[in-house]
Amino acid sequence: MGDTGPTGPVMDRDEVDRALARLGAEHEAIETSLLALQDHAGRRLLEGAELTGVTAERWSAAEASITLLWTYFDAYTGALRTAREIRSRRRWSSREDLAELTELLRGEAVTVAGSAATANAPTPHGRPGRLSERYSLVTLVERMNQLYATSLDMVVAADAVWSALPARIDLLAAELGRTRKLAHSVGVRPGEHPAGDDLERITRTLTRLREQVVSDPLAFWTPAQGSSAPGGGRPDTTVYDREARALEEVRREIDAVLAVRQDAEQRIVRLRDVLSRADRTLAEARTARGEVLAKIAATEVPVVGGPPIVLQEQLAAAAEYRRHAQWHRLSPLLESLEEKAEDELLRARESLTAVTAPLAVRAELRGRLDAYKAKMARLGHAEDPELAEKYEKARRMLWSAPCDLRVAEQAVLRYQHAAAELLGAARRVPGQGGPVDRTGPGA
Repeated sequence: MGDTGPTGPVMDRDEVDRALARLGAEHEAIETSLLALQDHAGRRLLEGAELTGVTAERWSAAEASITLLWTYFDAYTGALRTAREIRSRRRWSSREDLAELTELLRGEAVTVAGSAATANAPTPHGRPGRLSERYSLVTLVERMNQLYATSLDMVVAADAVWSALPARIDLLAAELGRTRKLAHSVGVRPGEHPAGDDLERITRTLTRLREQVVSDPLAFWTPAQGSSAPGGGRPDTTVYDREARALEEVRREIDAVLAVRQDAEQRIVRLRDVLSRADRTLAEARTARGEVLAKIAATEVPVVGGPPIVLQEQLAAAAEYRRHAQWHRLSPLLESLEEKAEDELLRARESLTAVTAPLAVRAELRGRLDAYKAKMARLGHAEDPELAEKYEKARRMLWSAPCDLRVAEQAVLRYQHAAAELLGAARRVPGQGGPVDRTGPGA
């Protein structure tokens, strides 16, 4: 057809039918999308939440956009219904019908009456909407698509944050609660241990974070770079991740405290045992010193000191630290005590050895004297009068108290020399048969 109007050439019947079919399909798709947006869980949460910050600002604009969307959709529905009515008047539309349909389908024939709410919704050019505007159906569809995309983007972003962060924060808070109970049980408390202070800070941070996420989810949304799809982006978990790492560090610290606590009890028991052995050894040395002074004459016997009181005081302090779970103080004290306790046990043993040395010398002299006597008896010289006299003199000195070790040693040496001379004389006698004893006087 050659007729033209303000919107260009008048459409023929086939063009009108194709346009109505396309517009009908678009209408159905838009209606489905709007109903889905209306039923979106994120939108329902936004409607019922007490919002703050950027989310409150964007939701206010989104609510106006959604309201305007339905206003546009109603106008679009009305225009499409009118166009279908005109087309259905006759099987073969008249020129006037086709001109009217062309104006309706191609021209700015749709009037959208606004309101105070819709007037604040954004427009394609960033201008506030007027209270009444005229659109073509194509422009109206584009406008609805734009408003739908921005509204859905905001709803999906908020819903994504709410779906991700609060649940994770709650799980971390539950883990935090268990960690706090465990920390309290081992004495890790605020003001007493750095890990206890960290737990308090993490608790405050998580509480504040959850409140902020619930009231302002879009403050924790990072849009995807270069993405135009609604909801393109991800929740910002920076604060959450930082606190999760901090809690894990505290858990490791508490595990170390648990190990110290369990090990400390055993170490304190071992320390008590070492110091007790040192005390018993010193007590034995004091008893031995009295015995030496009573049985050995003319001998310098070392003085035996008492147990160091400072070690017992430090051991008591260690037990007190363990009782009050002051592990950061207990650990270095135990390390120092273990070294000092071993040194004390060594000192006690050396003291006992030094004190009992005269008794050991006397025992060695007694053993040497008896060994020579047995040797001489084996060689047939047990009845020698001079040898028997020297033996008896040495024996009386060694078995009497107090024993003068220097004099007794000289008596033993005299007996040894007499025995050696006797054996040498026997080897020089002519005609003596039998084997010669070559074991020597020290055998």
